[in-house]
Amino acid sequence: MLVSLKNILKIAEAKKCAVGSFNTPNFASIKAVISAAEELGQPVILMHAQVHEEMGLCRMDEIAPIMLFMADRASVPVCVHLDHGTDLDYVKKGLELGFTSVMYDGSELPKDENYANTSIIVESAAKYGVSVEAEIGSMGSRESGSGSGASVYTDPADAESFAAKTGIDALACAFGTAHGLYLKQPKLDFERLAEIKRRVSIPLVMHGGSGVSHEDYRKVIGLGIRKINYYTYMAKAGGTAAAELSDKTFFHDIEVAAMNAMKEDAKKAIAVFSM
Repeated sequence: MLVSLKNILKIAEAKKCAVGSFNTPNFASIKAVISAAEELGQPVILMHAQVHEEMGLCRMDEIAPIMLFMADRASVPVCVHLDHGTDLDYVKKGLELGFTSVMYDGSELPKDENYANTSIIVESAAKYGVSVEAEIGSMGSRESGSGSGASVYTDPADAESFAAKTGIDALACAFGTAHGLYLKQPKLDFERLAEIKRRVSIPLVMHGGSGVSHEDYRKVIGLGIRKINYYTYMAKAGGTAAAELSDKTFFHDIEVAAMNAMKEDAKKAIAVFSM
């Protein structure tokens, strides 16, 4: 069933858990994530990121109808979310296409510009009844794992002001995670996250959720994280399964193996987030 981010986060808050939010740039990953969520009876979030198009993957207008169709027919609540939209027009196009949630990412802009642009998106999204996530602070690397920008941890006072002044429904904050593969175990700033939670009343979001230990997942969920973005290690699981079948003649055999591996990885993540 298709729901908004605001509604799905109410479920997470009631259960004091987090909802898994997975980038799904193709049909195989969409099917893998929804199947995983249905087998566990848990809500889930499908995401399309603007950077997917830069990576040569599906365009938003190609993948959105498929995401929405699959979400609507699912037996569990599914939010269809636009992730890391950095251009106002791109995010507005997502609203027109029917995404039930959008993220405007102005985290690398000057603070005043981020505030202003985020407020514009909140106003536009309200006309569609769509939830808005935004980010203050910056993880540095982009959703693809690339980029040389320096990480800027979220200042709790900025988080409080940003959430209050923009009217967003969920806040992504930087406290030690990163996009892409971790070369070493991430060191998360739990004290910073606790202070952000003390100052901010809306649900908090962790980006760069792949590769974090189960213990740290439980800690951040206890400190108010209600949405965990996850993709890299699921995609890696699919790639590994495909590589093991590299001698196969037919692509469909490789695709099914990759899809099943992504499903199992997503199930493990959802199970931890929903404990």
